[in-house]
Formats: sequence, C-alpha cells, structure tokens
Amino acid sequence: MKPFWLAIERLLSRLARLALWVSGIGLTLMTVIIFWQVFSRYVLNNSPSWTEPFSVLLMGWFIFLGAAVGVRERTHLGFDVLLYFLPPAAKAVLRSVSDIVVLAFGAGMIVYGVQLARLTWNTVMPSLAFPGGVGFLPVILGGALVCLFSLERLAGRFAGLPVDADQYATGEEGL
Repeated sequence: MKPFWLAIERLLSRLARLALWVSGIGLTLMTVIIFWQVFSRYVLNNSPSWTEPFSVLLMGWFIFLGAAVGVRERTHLGFDVLLYFLPPAAKAVLRSVSDIVVLAFGAGMIVYGVQLARLTWNTVMPSLAFPGGVGFLPVILGGALVCLFSLERLAGRFAGLPVDADQYATGEEGL
C-alpha cells in the first residue's frame, strides 16, 4: 500500500507544482498586460481593448489554481484554535470534517462551473473572440484539483498515514 500511496502523492505533488507554475505565469503575464494597458493609455494615448478582459481571464486561472494548491498545502486561513487543545483522535475527526466540506465545495465548483460554461459557451467575449464559457474553465479545473487534493488527504488519513503531522506541537509539516 505504501508504494502505491507514495506514487499517488508524487503525482499529485507534481500536479500541484504545475498548477502553481501556471498560476505564477498567469499572475506575471497579467501584470505585464496591465502595465502595457496603462502605458499605452497614458503615454501612447491608444489603449488596446483586449487587455482588461484578458487580464480578468488570467486572474481566474491564477486564483482558482492557486487556491487549489493552498488546499493541498494547508495554507488557507482557518480557525485552528480548538486544535491546540484536542487529543490527536479528535483532531483527525475535525480535519476529516473540514476536508469533506472542502471536497463538497470543490464538487460544487465543478457542477456549477460546468453549468455556467454550457450556458455561456455560445456567447462570445467581444474583445477576445473567445467563447464565453472559457471564463468558467478555471472554476471547473480548480474545483477538480480541490476535490483531488481533499480526497488525497482523506484517503491518507483513512489509511493511517501521517497526513496530519501535528505541526502545532512539533513544528512538523504533513505530507
């Protein structure tokens, strides 16, 4: 079981790293595009029409992919005060409940993202000439990654693996 788990963990780690790279590239590209928009508006007096909608599209990608990586690495905000005082078994139960809620949220992102993409696919983004549903693809992919990363932690906890190394007591990080 352990070699299988390590292979899955390695694969999901690479997937998270890829999502983080795509997020970082998207953020950098958006910054360059916004700089170009400001420069062309105030210096060249000729602002391109595609910069704002393309920047918003990129923002969706880096927000949702980055948020999914945050789920995997447990870097999202949380109310962990209670975890300081609970025994390890109770911590595992609360963390499982939290992972199930996050999993449900990710599933909702997929379901409603697909519905929104279908509803808007036949429309066209005027400045970009992309189908309107393209704007919802990061919601769908981000939701899928949130589900995968939540399931990874739930499965590891269920298998008795140290996915919840007690970082509060020992300073250790989980898998």
